[in-house]
Amino acid sequence: MKPDFGETSNNSRKGGETNGNLSWNHDPFLGNNIGRGLRVLYEKIPWDLVQRSLAGFAAGVMVAASIWSLLIPAIEQSEGTGKLSFLPAFIGFWVGVLFLLLLDHLIPHLHVGSNQAEGPKSRLGRTTMMVLAVTLHNIPEGMAVGVMYAGFLEGNAQITAASALVLSLGIAIQNFPEGAIISMPLRAEGDSKSKAFLGGVLSGIVEPIGAVLTLLAAQLVIPALPYLLSFAAGAMLYVVVEELIPEMSQGKHSNIGTIFFAVGFSIMMTLDVALG
Repeated sequence: MKPDFGETSNNSRKGGETNGNLSWNHDPFLGNNIGRGLRVLYEKIPWDLVQRSLAGFAAGVMVAASIWSLLIPAIEQSEGTGKLSFLPAFIGFWVGVLFLLLLDHLIPHLHVGSNQAEGPKSRLGRTTMMVLAVTLHNIPEGMAVGVMYAGFLEGNAQITAASALVLSLGIAIQNFPEGAIISMPLRAEGDSKSKAFLGGVLSGIVEPIGAVLTLLAAQLVIPALPYLLSFAAGAMLYVVVEELIPEMSQGKHSNIGTIFFAVGFSIMMTLDVALG
């Protein structure tokens, strides 16, 4: 189902009301033109293709960030261990995967586009469980940013201000489509504009919280930095494979998700190599 930006009747134009659909009548020039533009866009591009594009782009950014910003630095941090330099990254990666798997089983949630809730049985509403699904998967992103900045602030020679900024920028870029992925379906479920917006905000608030908590524990973080970097990578790749790839592949066959995956991957790779 795609969000309904709706047509407004003549009567509702006079009164500024909308038959329950999105309205921009309070600002006749800007609002109506934005509304028309959105209606034209959604008439020409089906919502399922938009959703696949957004999911593919976010997945591409997260995969590239996991490799260049997290896993490779984790291995480089352990070069002093010789042939076993891969071990901290290996262990941290698997702990991250298993951590997200555990959360998936402990917390009730509902993925966008799915009618079957996951986790323990719950009386929570559909929209609440949709928000919980995205919230769960934002945890490792906040931790990843926090770990990078903790390493930089503690003077780790292999983590520069540029590399920490690049990861933050990459996470921010993929948060745009991720926010749309949750807010638009909430609107399509019948939630008000403000409630759909609030759901998107709440789903992402765990990121800065996770980053700040990691920064506050910087002195504890540094000795385990290779493990924590790879932990974040494992958790992020779990999200990609468990949620984003199915979302970009569902429905009638289309290559749009794959194309946007490549776009997101290329952008994040370029940022990391050129600026990091």
